[in-house]
Amino acid sequence: MKRYTLKAALTAAPTAEDFTAIDAPSPECPEGGVVARVIYLSLDPYVGSRLRGRHMGETPPTPMQGAIPGAIVGQVVESRAAGIAEGDYVHAMEGGWQEYCALPAGHFRKVDPKAAPLRAHIGVLGMPGLTAWAGITQLAKAGDGDVVLVDAAAGSVGGTAGQIARIKGASKVVGVAGGPEKCRLVTETYGFDACIDYRAEGWQAALKETLPEGASVFFENVSADMAMIALSVSRLYVRGVLCGLADAYQADTPQAHALNAGAIIGKRAQMLGLVVYDFYPRWDEYVAEASAWISQGKLAFAEDHVTGLDNAPALFGKLMRGGNVGKPIVTVSEEQA
Repeated sequence: MKRYTLKAALTAAPTAEDFTAIDAPSPECPEGGVVARVIYLSLDPYVGSRLRGRHMGETPPTPMQGAIPGAIVGQVVESRAAGIAEGDYVHAMEGGWQEYCALPAGHFRKVDPKAAPLRAHIGVLGMPGLTAWAGITQLAKAGDGDVVLVDAAAGSVGGTAGQIARIKGASKVVGVAGGPEKCRLVTETYGFDACIDYRAEGWQAALKETLPEGASVFFENVSADMAMIALSVSRLYVRGVLCGLADAYQADTPQAHALNAGAIIGKRAQMLGLVVYDFYPRWDEYVAEASAWISQGKLAFAEDHVTGLDNAPALFGKLMRGGNVGKPIVTVSEEQA
């Protein structure tokens, strides 16, 4: 089968040229596990850091051997797992860039293809959606009357976070994104009240003008510097969710991230760190809630989609440059009834 791997160990942010296809042996079904045919493959920003061994201590794949990591939705072709039959659909965080994958017991979830579009299980119903739900509903506890500011609002996490805040009763949702196209996605597809283009001159002044009442919740995906900007346009007792450090994922050297303690104290702010792994046990709870929102037209999602595993490197390179608009997804093989 085909598998994509690293050509060599990375010393800088990955580009499309860093990946190559190899012939790999067909996987054997583990005891209590399954073998799945990969249908949809997720490309995520944190993988750029992980490929250099800089993401929460996770080891990068061995060059010319191990598959590039990536969440997948697949169809079971062999099962030694109780309650899982051939033909069932599963989601897994460690399927990888390959045509088939072996998934050990406890490393996959059965998914219902009728609950929502199947590919949604690696996007709005996958880790990005779970991350947004956890930050907005479980940490910030956003609700009626909240004014919510979301950084990286055009991304799958940020876009979902803002929509969930609205569903939970926020009176105003404002996003920050890079470029007019992404800002249009935020307002026209995700339904935010406004989106500030951080690439435009005077954007910080525009952000302040857009939030005269001050944010009561902010959701930060990019950097400590951006978190401090969000804090500066927030009201007293703001709840700030620190979700990600996207700027650091592509940096050539590890970065120190300093938060201004004086500013935090002055705003009487709660700064809430989010690690989505803590919420994996509640994934099915989230999917049940979010699937209803999708069917009711309350939760939208956008995709930057390509077909064919051979197109994964180019789309990943686009993601690393911040050029994607919507959730990057690769269709590896066709859905089958």
